[in-house]
Amino acid sequence: MRYLIISDIHANWEGLQAVLRDARNSYDRILCAGDLVGYGADPNAVVDWARREISAVVRGNHDKACCGLLDDLEWFNPVARQAALWTRAQLTYANLEYLQNLPKGPIRVENFQLLHGSPLDEDEYLLASSDAIFLAPQLKYRLSFFGHTHVQGGFLIHRGGVEVLGGPVSGKNRTLCALEPETIYLSNPGSVGQPRDGDPRAAYLIYDTKENTVSYQRVGYDISSAQAKIISAGLPEILARRLAIGV
Repeated sequence: MRYLIISDIHANWEGLQAVLRDARNSYDRILCAGDLVGYGADPNAVVDWARREISAVVRGNHDKACCGLLDDLEWFNPVARQAALWTRAQLTYANLEYLQNLPKGPIRVENFQLLHGSPLDEDEYLLASSDAIFLAPQLKYRLSFFGHTHVQGGFLIHRGGVEVLGGPVSGKNRTLCALEPETIYLSNPGSVGQPRDGDPRAAYLIYDTKENTVSYQRVGYDISSAQAKIISAGLPEILARRLAIGV
């Protein structure tokens, strides 16, 4: 089985379409580690697509905020809060209901798990090696796919400690990781719609269960169109500007 695993689309239709074109014929099923909406200008297009095409998805913090599961948005920064309220007003009833019923991670898929933040807290960020090593005794599966940080890569945990996994470097589109036995992997596909690792290209990964590999991928997309939609919608301009620099 080949899985296209994505996360943090954030209503960026242009980024999503570029990923689907780039990954065409490379996967059998699609999984998502949360945050279908928030920030971007195409929430209904993205959720309509998700309802048709995604085999399994967990909720993200922006999904919860945008569908009304979080009444108190004070812990969101002002830009995120404005985008969440705008998105909530745009969503169709069917898409609002879909987001409200997304499962809380982690969820099991075959012999691995899918989650948004941490296995212990769906809203927690896994950013450092110390976060990963602390979680190792709590993990039920050798392989976990998470999102939330918008940083492609993750962590490899073995007897010698923790290693940081990274996505493709500038000028390259692909990094292949062969999964080793007796090793724990926390793998992040990165963000489709709002990367924050200094690379503005849309991020995703392909997990091949037969080859036992994870392939981290990047693809350029029509950023200017996504930016224009954000501005036209009256969303904060910073959400458009940051797309071009990947922060």
